[in-house]
Amino acid sequence: MMKLINKKNDQMLTHLLWFLLLGAFSTHCLAALTNHEKVEEGARQYLLSQLTDDAQDTNIDVDVVKIDDRINIPDCPTGFHYNASQEALSQSYISVRVSCKNNEWYLFTSSQVTRTKEIVVTQGAISPGTVLTSSNLALAKVDIRRLRHTAFTDLDGLIGARMKRRVTDGQAIQSNMLCFVCKGDRITITAEVAGMEVKTAGIAQQDGVVGDNIKVLNASSNRSVIARVASPEEVVIHL
Repeated sequence: MMKLINKKNDQMLTHLLWFLLLGAFSTHCLAALTNHEKVEEGARQYLLSQLTDDAQDTNIDVDVVKIDDRINIPDCPTGFHYNASQEALSQSYISVRVSCKNNEWYLFTSSQVTRTKEIVVTQGAISPGTVLTSSNLALAKVDIRRLRHTAFTDLDGLIGARMKRRVTDGQAIQSNMLCFVCKGDRITITAEVAGMEVKTAGIAQQDGVVGDNIKVLNASSNRSVIARVASPEEVVIHL
């Protein structure tokens, strides 16, 4: 029994020693950073914390410009304070004010923020009128500043759409480039009434992607109605 207790005590002592050594190592690493490095890393972490909340499926990368070694940065026992305006946080180049409550010292750091998103891009050049398939689509991370229209994150959801203009390899596919239902297409109009469906033939009078409301002509009544694009062959009306 005594041997078991001693063995357990030895294990506890070993764990305690490792804990103390790791704590000392972490403290040593932190102390090894210069004030310049502390401020640069602090600014980067501050920006990541401010930008991540609104990021959703957007990847944020922050590159802080190195502070000139000739600039004196005093010690700050209470920790440096970081601040940037809401307007600045929406930009690609952001200035962060760094200050210390222990004194009146402050400076501004500069950072470049890159926002990327994984979206569907072309795989190879595509001509107008081409029907999209899995062979001419791919996923890639793209700087969202290059996007002017709605982009797509679901590759499978684009299969069957048609390109309206010529695009090059690796180009982000945006809503203005394609149509699931194109003007002049013969499509099926499905009217949903109290759980029942009534189908009739129609002709699209506008281009549209899935989810768009477009004008279509009811071929039977020769009347135009507004319907939601459900697929390359169908639009839906809820009555």
